[in-house]
Amino acid sequence: MGSKSKKTASSHTTETETGTHSFKIVGYTLNKGIGVGKSIRSGTFSVGDYDWALRFYPDGVNEVSKDFAAVYLLLVCKNAEVRASYSLRLVNKNTGLQETLCSETTIRVFKTCNTACFSPCTWIARSSELLAGYIVDDCLTIECTVAVVKDSWVENTGSFEIEVPPSDLSEHFSKLFLAEEGSDVTFSVGGKNFPAHKIVLATRSPVFKAQLYGQMKERRARRVTVEDIQPDVFKALLQFIYTDSLPEWDGLDAEEYCEISRHLLAAADRYAMDRLKLLCASNLVNYLDTENVATTLALADQHNCDRLKDVCIEFMGSSDEMDAVVKTEGYANLKRTCPSILVDILEKKSRKPMT
Repeated sequence: MGSKSKKTASSHTTETETGTHSFKIVGYTLNKGIGVGKSIRSGTFSVGDYDWALRFYPDGVNEVSKDFAAVYLLLVCKNAEVRASYSLRLVNKNTGLQETLCSETTIRVFKTCNTACFSPCTWIARSSELLAGYIVDDCLTIECTVAVVKDSWVENTGSFEIEVPPSDLSEHFSKLFLAEEGSDVTFSVGGKNFPAHKIVLATRSPVFKAQLYGQMKERRARRVTVEDIQPDVFKALLQFIYTDSLPEWDGLDAEEYCEISRHLLAAADRYAMDRLKLLCASNLVNYLDTENVATTLALADQHNCDRLKDVCIEFMGSSDEMDAVVKTEGYANLKRTCPSILVDILEKKSRKPMT
């Protein structure tokens, strides 16, 4: 017999978690002259299971640096030692322009037990055109991105291993949806027809199950008319039922994307599809701003989306741009249709700490 050869392998894996925090200093000129060595601190933000904050010194850290504003990244956890990299930059919210102040890509150690809890100081000449170019409406915005090194581990790969491909179930159901083969019900929505399979819809939605297999008249019907839903929204609903995913919608701008997400959330609520409802809520949170927060809050209240409602109330209660929110059409509609919600917003606003 010939000699046996065995091939083995191992790997060492290290992961990082990255997060970005935006620190907006409103009324920047009011903080100039607070004194050398005095700072403004951001709210605490979490990256990699550790708490961080930014410190900004409008008049410098000491007498030597009094002609320079200074920015630090600060680890605020107790008794912690963290390996991380970071970058600090100024952001002009009107133009989108950014100016990197410091980018330390080499991993360094932050320790809360000594001065190593601070990043190296980032200096900005207070009289420079650079700083002036990023003060918009007397607001200065500083963004910080932190990449925290997390757990490392070693994996051993033996010689007796069979690679299993990832699940392609959604691909098969996508083909079933698109090919329309074997469909036993057709939905008429806004003049467009959508063939589908009763058993698939009933499996995914209790409302469809009651409609197609219960005592409702649609149980024996091969054609069902659906009112009050746009065709594109109903098609996206069906795609999610078959594939557990949404269309890409690459051609939509932010406003159009939010609009179809609102309609799809309403459809998800109508057909008791909770995961789709939360997915739409998550998408709307990603685009939340002063122009649409009131409209989104009214939608969340109407369709019992409690988490989205809480986020909107938190956003409005903590926003420094409440005057801009009040001027929107969405706020006027909210005030007219859901006046009780305004009490929650006012309570949240009253609990906001004074700066």
